[in-house]
Amino acid sequence: MSVVSQVILKADDQLRYPSSGELRSIGSFLETGMQRIRIAESLAENEKKIVEKASKELWRKRPDFIAPGGNAFGQKQRALCLRDYGWYLRLITYGVLAGDKGPIETIGLIGVKEMYNALEVPVAGMVEAVRCLKDAALGVLTSEDAEATAPYFDYIIQAMS
Repeated sequence: MSVVSQVILKADDQLRYPSSGELRSIGSFLETGMQRIRIAESLAENEKKIVEKASKELWRKRPDFIAPGGNAFGQKQRALCLRDYGWYLRLITYGVLAGDKGPIETIGLIGVKEMYNALEVPVAGMVEAVRCLKDAALGVLTSEDAEATAPYFDYIIQAMS
């Protein structure tokens, strides 16, 4: 949920107008709007490149994942891993656009550990995969945009750890 939505809902729950502090937080949110849009566009435009780089790095670090018996062994399993990479990258853009980690939690993290455990996918491996995805994604951004984006990846990594 965006800062604007949070302020409005909180004020409405308390039957009052937004405070000057809340209005300043909305102003700050709006000031960073172009940056958040730029980050989301850059991640979307570079998705294929980011996913490819991240997966190569993960396979280099963890060749056991693509070896016989590994969770990413075979074309079908590897394609599912790459699909998840794209999904996590898209989830990051939702958080960046909202300026809030709420969409990441509600759309992507509730039940994620249970899901991977049920599929017998090692959660530690997914954490490593998201770290590789983070490195690859931040590599296509300016340092300022990377600094603004990194906490969203860290939130997923922390939640999955």
